[in-house]
Amino acid sequence: MSTTMPKANEISRKWYVLDAAGKPLGRTAATAAMLLRGKHKPTFTTHVDCGDHVIILNADKAVLTGKKLDQKIYYHHSGWVGGLKETKYSLMMQENPEKAMMLAVKGMLPDTTLGRAALTRVRIYKGDQHNHQAQKPEAWTR
Repeated sequence: MSTTMPKANEISRKWYVLDAAGKPLGRTAATAAMLLRGKHKPTFTTHVDCGDHVIILNADKAVLTGKKLDQKIYYHHSGWVGGLKETKYSLMMQENPEKAMMLAVKGMLPDTTLGRAALTRVRIYKGDQHNHQAQKPEAWTR
């Protein structure tokens, strides 16, 4: 018996909508990363990009459990001496909740060309409106 390997031109990509309102940010990001990789499909293969498109709504209403909202800090470095920047998650969730969700999803994808390609298929919105009705997205229920 032989194993079937999906090819790039045989992959069908669906569109899914995730609602982050009232749900933990990490739980929503993990679900999105699973959909972007294609791990929910029976034809999943680690070396083939077989994931779907994901729309995340209500990123501003996602919650951080415990004391993460006050204690968690996002660090990035400019590359220059003394260029370490830090941003508290409470400020990030107020000013730019889409970036907080994007960083969470990015951290759950592999640091390879497949992960970077998967990250281009996620769309994150602050409110509950999106402009992808033409793609007929389905609500992810699991």
